[in-house]
Amino acid sequence: MQERQALGGRLLTVPFKVCAAIVLIGLFFLGKRFIFGIGSVTNLNDGYPWGIWIAYDVVVGTALACAGYSIALIVYVFNKGEYSPLVRPALMTSMFGYTLAGVSVIFDIGRYWQGYNIFLPWLSNLHSVMFEVALCIGTYILVLWMEFAPTILEKFKADELKARLNRVIFVFIALGVLLPTMHQSSLGTMMLMAGHKLSPLWWSGFLPLLFLITAVVIGYAAVIFESLVSSIAFKRPLEMHLLSKISAFMPWMLGLYLVVRIEDVNLRGYLPLALDGGLLGNLFLLENLLFLVALLILAYPNNRQSPQLLFIASCAMLLGGSMYRFNTYIVGFDPGTGWRYFPSVPELFITFGIIAAEVMVYLWFVKTLPVLPRLTKA
Repeated sequence: MQERQALGGRLLTVPFKVCAAIVLIGLFFLGKRFIFGIGSVTNLNDGYPWGIWIAYDVVVGTALACAGYSIALIVYVFNKGEYSPLVRPALMTSMFGYTLAGVSVIFDIGRYWQGYNIFLPWLSNLHSVMFEVALCIGTYILVLWMEFAPTILEKFKADELKARLNRVIFVFIALGVLLPTMHQSSLGTMMLMAGHKLSPLWWSGFLPLLFLITAVVIGYAAVIFESLVSSIAFKRPLEMHLLSKISAFMPWMLGLYLVVRIEDVNLRGYLPLALDGGLLGNLFLLENLLFLVALLILAYPNNRQSPQLLFIASCAMLLGGSMYRFNTYIVGFDPGTGWRYFPSVPELFITFGIIAAEVMVYLWFVKTLPVLPRLTKA
């Protein structure tokens, strides 16, 4: 197995300081939220009981954090060990994304001091899909930290403890594949309950399948994006020999998604809504156009050898998948009776603070822990 190394270097760089400033602003508004209540910083209302904190931080954020899940599928399930250099960075991205998504749920709970009730068996509603999502995500966060624990133990040279953990790590790897499959599809199942309140351009009996496919697609795109950006930012060699190979999986996933997505709307007779020139129709066309652009780029093997084209394709997949999930939970949802929602400035800054905190922790981890592959001297 390829050795890993800490990147080293100065931590207090300009990007780190900018992120720290954003985090401080977010913490200010977060303190106001916890002291004066959720209504003091959000535009949430009875028609829209959840907003950007759920739609982005959880629904979109956990998909962006599916990098570890996607890589685990090909490394452990399909036994493609050649992709192992991508495992630790992808796992770390997933760990940060899911942990912060779990934390952000506490921000969204009105009586946040009772959040622990989710994990009390005698208060569990076993018939609730929301309970299944909360339990799976909470458990998966623990699994991700256990999977990443050998990296931390390696840093502190706790070889004996690392060896003991490695003997049972297969259990956590198995759970790491099972749990995202369950809760990512269930995030789609939750919006089945919206019924007529969700635009027929997004409401579908295929919501669980579409959410699972987008989780895999966004996860692979996040791996490609993170690898390219970190290689350029940290002046490391591009991992094109690996990225071009995993990109070969994507045209099939994108093709499956587009066929199911568009044909489902067509068979239900709602495709004219996508062509009426309205906001919802234009957003429907845009999110699918982004997936189509990525498909056309990645369908040609020569394009998969180009870092520039891979970067464009990964951005298209990230934006297209994020738009689909955001539109399903917020834009395409209409509770009726005149309710409207747009996130407030404090809501946005709290979300920006969560993203900035993830960037800061990422920089700290890669510079202090053996995450990235060790560079070999020519």
